Amino acid sequence: MLAYTIYLSFAGSLLLALLPKGSNVLARWLALAVAMGGLGLGVAGFAGGMGQGRVTIVDLVWVPSMGIHFLLAADGISRVLVLLTGLAAVAGVLFSWNIELRTNEFFAFFLALIGGVYGVFLSFDLFLLFVFYEIAIVPKYFLIAIWGSTRREYAAMKLALYSFVGSAMVLIGLLAAYARSGGHSTGLVELAHAGLPASFQMWCFPLVFMGFAILAGMWPFHTWAPTGHVAAPTAASMLLAGVVMKLGAYGCLRVGIALFPRGLDPWGFSFIGIGSWRDVFALLAVVGIVYGALVALVQTDFKFVIGYSSVSHMGFVLLGLMTLNQIGVTGAVLQMFSHGIIAGLLFAIVGRIVYERTHTRQLAELEKMHLAKRLPFAAWAFVIAGMASMGLPGFSGFVAELQVLIGAWMVRPWWVAAAGVGIVIGVAYTWRAMQKVFFSDALPSGHVLELEHEHAFAAITWPEITGVVLLTAVSLFVGLYPRILLDAIEPAVKALLAGGGQ
Repeated sequence: MLAYTIYLSFAGSLLLALLPKGSNVLARWLALAVAMGGLGLGVAGFAGGMGQGRVTIVDLVWVPSMGIHFLLAADGISRVLVLLTGLAAVAGVLFSWNIELRTNEFFAFFLALIGGVYGVFLSFDLFLLFVFYEIAIVPKYFLIAIWGSTRREYAAMKLALYSFVGSAMVLIGLLAAYARSGGHSTGLVELAHAGLPASFQMWCFPLVFMGFAILAGMWPFHTWAPTGHVAAPTAASMLLAGVVMKLGAYGCLRVGIALFPRGLDPWGFSFIGIGSWRDVFALLAVVGIVYGALVALVQTDFKFVIGYSSVSHMGFVLLGLMTLNQIGVTGAVLQMFSHGIIAGLLFAIVGRIVYERTHTRQLAELEKMHLAKRLPFAAWAFVIAGMASMGLPGFSGFVAELQVLIGAWMVRPWWVAAAGVGIVIGVAYTWRAMQKVFFSDALPSGHVLELEHEHAFAAITWPEITGVVLLTAVSLFVGLYPRILLDAIEPAVKALLAGGGQ
């Protein structure tokens, strides 16, 4: 059933591309129907897979001479991330309801991206995973370059270059692993049990892990992310933060850690307390948490605040992966889901609800508009999303970050102390943005007063309300009842850490 999320998305993309120009209304509803169909299949697959381990969905021989299979399978990690992708797809369509420029093409690229993401999360053949990984990157370029705003061509090219450099690193590592294993199979489980030498894993692991981590926004290779977030149209920002960055983190876990576990062994010497690749990447994750929060604190562009906050929050995912214990890695996977929902909500509020009405993202200009009075729905939606982003108990982010911190404390307590600084700064930049944009007591200029009297902002639309309610409800539900996801994630993480396969 889950395989049809891929087929449906690509079929919908093709159908939308073939629609005649001017069929904007039909394109919107068709895209929404396809996205909702994918979400429905994801929910059914998640519910049907409760209590099961890895289940093979499709296994067809693709390139017999190289042992390449069209192999789709799902474990608890895959099911949770497929569910996230379905939610992000539906919300992205709702917040793109105002797209008028080449509407059918916009949604065709949108669904092609979604199909690629589904494919990555369900592929258990290394070659197939890489193919879907590349497919997911290509539509992103066009979504930003054609429908983006601030420096859109620069941002699209920067994203593409960073992504393809990372992909080249991954490809070199994967080809080396395939050749070193004897060249009989590209199956993830088979390669995980191929007995790759520790000396080989020691140099191959950082190559593959770093290649994937670039797309996950790891510091110092994160600079494409805020630039891409700001330039992208709202739905593309939501997908970039919500699911595309998760592709990198998923690759780090499913490929980097599962195939090359010995690459995380101690080197046998240490330098300033760093004695393994585990220490290196944990340090980069902690720096990313603090650095992203500090830069978000001083931003003057509302969307840049959210963009750098995504870098900070993705640092928790990478830190959780480097704990290499069940609670930390489980927290990292839950943080992938949680951040995908919350970041999508924040970008929707900033990019769609606020910017489309005020035509500015500058905090200095927004603080004179008294938006809490003029856009009360946006104000309170941002308050809720901001609380969720800060990790307030009751929201999904609290459980995820708590598990990451507990897992990190079991390994290196100083990791937790440093990450805690990032959390405190996160509270500061969230409150700063909230106060300036919605609850400022700054006196408006005479020009702004005239505009307030003469031009009321457009009313909040039903797609916007539906999207906000959907994402908020999911974050609250998972925060109040995290076991619904943890029961799926924990067995899959345990099996992966035990030997890379099921």
